[in-house]
Amino acid sequence: MKLRILAPVALVATLTLATLAGCQVASPTPAGSPAASSSSTTAVLPVDSNPIANPSTAPGLTIVSAAAEDNVDPVTNAAIEDRLQVTVRNDTTAELSTFEIYYVMTDVTTGQSEAYYQALTGFTLAAGATSTLSFDGEAGPGHFPENTFSIYRSSKNQVDFTIEVSAAGVQVANATATKGSGEGDAAD
Repeated sequence: MKLRILAPVALVATLTLATLAGCQVASPTPAGSPAASSSSTTAVLPVDSNPIANPSTAPGLTIVSAAAEDNVDPVTNAAIEDRLQVTVRNDTTAELSTFEIYYVMTDVTTGQSEAYYQALTGFTLAAGATSTLSFDGEAGPGHFPENTFSIYRSSKNQVDFTIEVSAAGVQVANATATKGSGEGDAAD
């Protein structure tokens, strides 16, 4: 009698677990999809330390420019709203991939700082190519999320950035940028 009761209970429990496990499977993003590098819904939170572990000493990745104000659209050259914008160039003869960025922003008046890390999933850079990374929460290739509550957005003081960009097989590239003091984005 007990076996008769336990068998249906075990079957229901097994089916429930299988259904729950199926709900936990993540659906992959297709390779090369611009959506992989343009999610504006991903939360970007401060980190305690730099997780980039790139020991390469091979040259090949250059940060051409970094800006946190007075930004310009890389295609139209028109003035755009302030954002962290990093233009990178591949000086090698092969495509670069597995990009990561780590940046620290420091309020120069209060000394408060925040650090952020992002794996730039889906972003690649062809040999000899230059591209701009925009941390603005907008959709599209080369656009990545930002923390809209960061020091960058909330402080009226000057905020200095130190930036590291990493790609597989080449040395980490470094740059700095500054947002001047003031009440947000003034007309460019």
